[in-house]
Amino acid sequence: MPAYDDQNIFAKILRGEIPNVTVYEDDDTLCFMDIFPRTDGHCLVIPKTPCRNMLDATPEQLAACMKTVNKVANAAMKAFDADGITLFQFNEGAGGQEVFHLHFHIHPRHEGLGMRPPGQQGDMEAIKRHAEAIRAAL
Repeated sequence: MPAYDDQNIFAKILRGEIPNVTVYEDDDTLCFMDIFPRTDGHCLVIPKTPCRNMLDATPEQLAACMKTVNKVANAAMKAFDADGITLFQFNEGAGGQEVFHLHFHIHPRHEGLGMRPPGQQGDMEAIKRHAEAIRAAL
């Protein structure tokens, strides 16, 4: 497996070099809004320590991320009156991974409503409102 690249965008977010819209943070994880949201409330959970994906993550990194995923997913269900949650996690290029820092995508979902196509930047004001809704539900 290739070495972790500390110049990836999520590493830069963790160092404060790139701004983000934070939803939740604890000692081990950061949850922030995806700026290319496929659903309203689409956010990402990452560990604060380096790892490319779940294939090289430690059990502690995975456990910390899943604890935060559970907390934020439940808040997103409430905030968006969602019918369910879709959780995505990709590993390596062949598995669909684009940013090589472990991350989990949380998507609040509504019955009968599909996801938007990937790669479309969202409206930042709407993204900020969605983050506030999740924070209020935490």
